[in-house]
Parts: sequence; C-alpha cells; structure tokens
Amino acid sequence: MKVYSFPQGGIRFDDPTVPSKNDSGSAFLPVLSVIPLVQHTGARACPTVSVGDTVKEGMLIGRGQGSGSANIHATVPGKVIRMVSWQMAEGFTNDALVIRLEGAFEKLGKREPCFPWEDLAPMELRRLISEYGIVEMDGLGNPVSELLSAPPVSEEPLTLVVRCVFDDPWLAADYALCRERPDAIAEGSAIAAKAGRFSRIVFAVSQQEKELGQRLLDIAGAWDVPASLVLTGYRYPQRNRRELELALRLYEKKEAVPLGFLLALGPATLAAVHDAVKLRKPILDRYVAVGGSAVKTPQVMKVRIGTRIAKVIDECGGFTANPERIVSGSPLRGRPIGDLNEPVMKTTYGICALVSGQVGGTKARNCIGCGECRSVCPVGLDPEALYKGVQARRKLPALRAAECHGCGCCDVVCPSRLPLSAVITDSILRGN
Repeated sequence: MKVYSFPQGGIRFDDPTVPSKNDSGSAFLPVLSVIPLVQHTGARACPTVSVGDTVKEGMLIGRGQGSGSANIHATVPGKVIRMVSWQMAEGFTNDALVIRLEGAFEKLGKREPCFPWEDLAPMELRRLISEYGIVEMDGLGNPVSELLSAPPVSEEPLTLVVRCVFDDPWLAADYALCRERPDAIAEGSAIAAKAGRFSRIVFAVSQQEKELGQRLLDIAGAWDVPASLVLTGYRYPQRNRRELELALRLYEKKEAVPLGFLLALGPATLAAVHDAVKLRKPILDRYVAVGGSAVKTPQVMKVRIGTRIAKVIDECGGFTANPERIVSGSPLRGRPIGDLNEPVMKTTYGICALVSGQVGGTKARNCIGCGECRSVCPVGLDPEALYKGVQARRKLPALRAAECHGCGCCDVVCPSRLPLSAVITDSILRGN
C-alpha cells in the first residue's frame, strides 16, 4: 500500500526512556481519589454531591455547565471527605472532590451487560455520549458529543478519522490499548460515525503498524459504514491535525475517494464512546505511559482517574534521581506538572519525569545560526527569526508566527537548547 505523509520538515523522534508499548499492567486502586471538576475545555462542572456524602462507582458527581463542559463521575465507591483546589500550569484554578475508598464496586470485576445501539437515533447516541462525560482523551478534552454535532449540514461527505498514528513514542499507552481492545475501538468508531452522521470511516495508521490497521478495518466490517485503511508516515508531527489532513487530502486526490469534512478521534476516545453507549459506563480509568530518565521502572498501566501522580510513580519503583521537570503527556508538547498530588485525568496519556539533559535540557546557549530549526519545521517557518523577533520585542505577523502550532520539532534539534517553540507560542498567545 502507498504511504501518505506531509511534504516537509518533521523529525524521527525516539526516546529510550519510554515504557514498552507491548505490555501493560493495572495500577492499584487508590485509597484516596482526587476527582477534578475540570477535565475538559469548558467551565467547571457543578458538584452534585457534598462533603460527607457517600458515592457509588460511576455515579454522577459533577454536572457539565454549557459548551465545552462535561459531566464528571466517581471512579471509586466511597465517601466525599473534602474539596481541594490548586493552580494548574495553564493558569486557572481547578477544584476536586476527594473520595475515600469505601464499600462495594458496581462494575469492577463484574460481568457488564451490553446494550444494543444499532437502532438508536443519532441524537440519542450523542445524548448517551454526553451523559457519560466522554471527552477527547488525547487532546484538550473537548466534549465528544459537541464534536459529533459540529459537522456542517451539507451534501459533502463526512469522514470520521480513527487516528492511530504513532509518531511519538509517548503514545505507547494508545498502542497498548489498540492491541488489547481493538473490538471496542472499531465498534466505538461505528457508534461515533452513526452519532455524527458520518458517511465513511478512515483508519489512519502509521505505516509500520499496517497489521494493526488491517485488524481494525476487518472488525469494522461488521457494521454498515464504508471504511478504508490509510497508511501514514511516522515522522513527528504526522498526528497533528494539519499534518494528518495534508496526508489524507493527498490520499483523497490520488485514490479518488471523496472525504469531505474530516473529524479525527483517537483510540482511547473511541473506546470510551463504546463503553458509554454499549456498556453505559463513564470513563473510570485509562491507559497511561509512565517513564522518563528519572523513573526506575517505566511501564504502561491502566490507572483509575483520580489516582495521584505520586502514587503512580511509586508503582513504577519511584525516582532514581530528582526530576528536573515532570510533564503530563509527551516531553515534546506535554503540560508541566507542578505538584505530584495532582491526579490522573481523562486527558492524561503519559507521565514523563525528565532529568537535566533529556529532550531539550535546561541550559540555553547563544544561537549559532545552524538552520536546523528551519529544516525540520513542518509549516516552513523560520523559528530562529521568530525567536529573535520575540527577544527583540518586534511584532511578528510578517514572519507568519500565527501558523506555528507548537509541535516542538525545533526545540529537539536545536544544539543551543533554545526554547524556540515555547517562546514563539507564548508570544502568539499574548497577541504579539
């Protein structure tokens, strides 16, 4: 099969401190669960329980409020013992309900009933997806019900893209999920396609994972939605929205397959859609890749939402050295974690503890004008000029700064360890 990719820039990103993607384990259940009321892009969910209340596993404890907000559920049975708050790296204050583990589980270790969905109307499917608080788990946390309602009403085709592009080794948790739950991912894609009235499903899979893609395609054949497999390159950032769409538009042109409007969802999100609609279950846990140079035994683990990051690190043997920085996600684009008492959330796919010198380092030197940053930029920008423009407090529109999507390729290759991507994207956010 032909491989489709974006035309310029990008890097082959490898990291030996990533856990094996071929194995996974289950983390211990936390005695204390910290369930954030913001695990999505919109407003804080409104608590439906109070301190002192007893809750059941899967029970609604926070109701979404308006666009971008999503319902929050208890991931363990127990008693709400307090409300806590902390400052997120993004600048906002998050609140959480702390639940002390008590009582019997409603779902864990028990045979789960399956509910038929094929005869449900798209609106009813979206209602279930909303009711169980399903968000985009490999992104910012956009509510999936809203994403499925967004496609334009027109005659052009609507294509749901199942994004199994492994251009970053820190997607090890998604890969483990694909290996262990391909049926849920494939059926979840069929459910999402019907909920959003999509006319086609495309499995976009990295070229080295052709067998996995074919397996997903074969399973999806059980449902009456045309589906196809598209092999993509695995240069980072192939998985980004822009780069993925470039590859798919090339496929559309070369193969004469009309795709029209594209919506890309990751495997964790689609497995959660399956669980919400077929099992009537909210997001209780998720696969997380835990590693980095500072972690003793990196591994992929299935972790309950609300488990404190300190406890997750402990299950991996603790730290071998004091971490210079800890990020949620990938070291390329991850969110800094300021406190190990922060919990695993719906959008936590990786926990990376970095020591000095790993991926970017901390000691910046003067730019030597080597041009490596320009050669790897997938957008064709000049990161050196943009960085120097910010430093000199110049306006950047003429340098196309707004086209930067913060992939971090320039940071990785810079021999001077300059924080190019961070400085440029921060300048964009400040409106310079």
